[in-house]
Amino acid sequence: MLGFSLVTTVPDAAPFVFAWLKRDEVNVFLNSVGSVKDSLPDLAARPIGGTNTLFLVVEAETTADGIDALFDSVKSKARVVMPLKDQFYGMREFGIEDPDGYVIFAAQRIP
Repeated sequence: MLGFSLVTTVPDAAPFVFAWLKRDEVNVFLNSVGSVKDSLPDLAARPIGGTNTLFLVVEAETTADGIDALFDSVKSKARVVMPLKDQFYGMREFGIEDPDGYVIFAAQRIP
C-alpha cells in the first residue's frame, strides 16, 4: 500500500523475526519482539505500544568519525540499551533510551 519493496527477511520463510523494506531512499527495519528477547530483554518486556523504536543511519567517511564518535558523545548522557557492536548484516550500531523511554538505534554501514 505504501510502495515499499521487501529487501530481505530473516529467516527466508515465515514466520519472520526481521524484515527490511525500502522505498526510494527510505529504509524501514521491522523486528519481532521475540527476536530481541535474549539480547535486549528490557525492550522485549515492554508492553505493546511501548516497543516503538527509532533507527537512524549515520553517514561518514569512517566509522571512527561517524557511529563511534556519536556513541562516544551520547553514552554518558543516556541509558545504553545495546552497546556499540558490529552486526552480521553489515552495520555497526548501538541503542539508547531517551528520557521518555523510547529506544533509539543508530547505525553505520561497515565498509
